[in-house]
Amino acid sequence: MKKLSLLAMMMLTVILWGQEKSPSKFSGYVFGDYFYNISRDTSSALLSNTATGGAKDFNGFQIRRVYLTYDNEISTVFSSRVRLEGTTGAPFIKDAYLKWKEVFNSSDLIVGIQPTPAFEVSESYWGFRSVEKTILDLRGIVSARDLGVSLKGKLDSDGMTNYWLMYGNNSGVGAETDKYKRFYAHIDLKPIDKFRVTVYADYKMQSNINDPTSTAVPKKTLGSNVLTSALFLGFAEKGSYSVGVEGFYQIFNNGYIHGTAPITIDDKNALGISFFGSYFLNSDLNLFGRYDYYEPNMASTAKYDVRNYLIAGASWSVDKNVSIIPNIQVETYENATITGGSRSIDPAVTARITLYYVFL
Repeated sequence: MKKLSLLAMMMLTVILWGQEKSPSKFSGYVFGDYFYNISRDTSSALLSNTATGGAKDFNGFQIRRVYLTYDNEISTVFSSRVRLEGTTGAPFIKDAYLKWKEVFNSSDLIVGIQPTPAFEVSESYWGFRSVEKTILDLRGIVSARDLGVSLKGKLDSDGMTNYWLMYGNNSGVGAETDKYKRFYAHIDLKPIDKFRVTVYADYKMQSNINDPTSTAVPKKTLGSNVLTSALFLGFAEKGSYSVGVEGFYQIFNNGYIHGTAPITIDDKNALGISFFGSYFLNSDLNLFGRYDYYEPNMASTAKYDVRNYLIAGASWSVDKNVSIIPNIQVETYENATITGGSRSIDPAVTARITLYYVFL
């Protein structure tokens, strides 16, 4: 922790010094809450794939994110970004990349720790990252960051069709630990004004696994690579309303091993879909809502794992850079087999008052 804190201080020194040397921008924001867990099932801690945690009546204040960002225009050709993220602990490096602008016609080359192409557009339409992540991020389907190289640009002169390709470690913001990589691809379409469509896919390579049904010595192996695809549709009228729907389908090769005698091996296929929208009552008050459906394993023998997640709230802009956002989160569960039998699980309900502010 001391090393990370020292790194943060050194980076801030470099940032402030660099502001005098070239065009630059120093920015930051914070969001956190007071939360209260209104309802929890006594056995909810035994469930997997949940978006909510903590015991009933647990409450408190929390800082969920602090961002410090330094953007520097090194020249007319190169720019860079360094971003620190932290909560109540030591900060870590969220972004650290160099952009080579117009490396060829209408395309930029980006190298370093950077956003992945998965949900940047859908997150902008959702508009309430301070309340919750979008479904691909929330359920851990795709990491928000990766260390690698990407190409991003236009496929036509009007910018109606854009692309984003990336090759990364699949290690998030951490160091690489294996030889396997991840390929990302994203197409962003703007067919008409106010309407946007994105098509996304990635292929995650992983090491083979032992075949549990094999009697050979050594055992035969099976592939365990993962293919993820996603589609987003969004429509927005600035200052009035915004709606979006985002869905994904993931195929995990040989990811579901079940049974005892005989053992059966299947692909583990996950499905998720998210509907969300917001409506401005006036320039300072915005109502929003969202519903997510998530099934981490669609195999007929994989039961009790469907999750329904609802969010509703209102955002009050008390200042251009300060918002107070009361909101409530509800997660419901399929019946689960707990303590020897199948039974219903009470929904998890959490109320929060979220504070979001931009300080630079």
